[in-house]
Amino acid sequence: MVPGRAANPSNVRRVEKVLTEAKFDALFPVRSVAYSYVNLLRGIAKFPAYCGDYKDGRDADAICRKLLATSFAHFVQETGANWSSLTPAQARTYPDHNNAVLATLPPDTPIEMWRQGLWFLRESGYEEGSAVGAYQQCTPGSHATNWIFYPCAKNSKGQYIDYFGRGAKQLSWNYNFGPFSDALYGDVNLLLDNPGKVADTWLNFASAVWFAVAPQTPKPPMTWVIDGTWKPNSIDLANNMKPGSGATVYIINGGIECGGGGDERPQVQNRIAAYKKMAEQLSVTIPPDEPLGCANMRGFVQGSAAAVQAYLDKDWSWVNGKPATACKLVDYQMPFSLVTPGDYKRCVDYFYRGQVMYNGQIVVDNTK
Repeated sequence: MVPGRAANPSNVRRVEKVLTEAKFDALFPVRSVAYSYVNLLRGIAKFPAYCGDYKDGRDADAICRKLLATSFAHFVQETGANWSSLTPAQARTYPDHNNAVLATLPPDTPIEMWRQGLWFLRESGYEEGSAVGAYQQCTPGSHATNWIFYPCAKNSKGQYIDYFGRGAKQLSWNYNFGPFSDALYGDVNLLLDNPGKVADTWLNFASAVWFAVAPQTPKPPMTWVIDGTWKPNSIDLANNMKPGSGATVYIINGGIECGGGGDERPQVQNRIAAYKKMAEQLSVTIPPDEPLGCANMRGFVQGSAAAVQAYLDKDWSWVNGKPATACKLVDYQMPFSLVTPGDYKRCVDYFYRGQVMYNGQIVVDNTK
């Protein structure tokens, strides 16, 4: 990926237009050097729906600005240094954070918290090869299917490794690393076996972009919330689910940060503060009625306008007095997806006629 190249994909050229490298550096002056502008563009290039084109009159540039502001606010919460007294002089003592822009800033003036994003590549408290049983569904029976279809790697001691947060979005859990790996390489195992690549390579941004565009029915992709594709129905409205930054928080970490009423949790307050600043910097006008928090949101549920039938499950019905032997479309997440070539056959094989291998052994055998 070469910035400014005329042959760059249209969504990349749009990002280059609304976010120059100088602006990127100004917004993230203490970022790890692994989070480069080129890596951001490379990650965006892989997923055309991020800052993509619209043929129905929607303002693609305005949507892109808002999407970037929203994404960047989440980066601040997920990866920020959160060091209130951090100065450029202090940041420059860390070789992995000594960006050229720091030399242009007053050396002893603390850097605002909203500009401290992209400091961490990995979740604090973990290191590659750790195996404390966190962020994993690895052992047989730990989940109906995730341990089979997103098999965990093991460390040198033969322990299942942890899929803790890595990259700008802090992608976590084997059931996210597997689908992301499949989306990029057509192989779930590549990143399940090498999760560190999501921290140390251009995948640190690509993982965040993938998460923003990937449906997780009944939750919509973040892009649908921002570009207006998701239009809440009566079920959504009854659950206080409305388009805005707050709904994207629910998509990312709703189970921990949202719901329950009362004041917004500290994490959400940080996201809101960063979003307001990022929006200002990227010339985004926040509507006065946009829900920024999620304390009063009750979540995306079955029947939501975002609950599209994009996955495949066993058809439990009966046909002519006999059990069906096919798979059917469903609006909840399964390992089998309409968007993945060959998944219908995998679904039928798994439930009816095939064999499923796990760590070299047959764990499901429908051929007998």
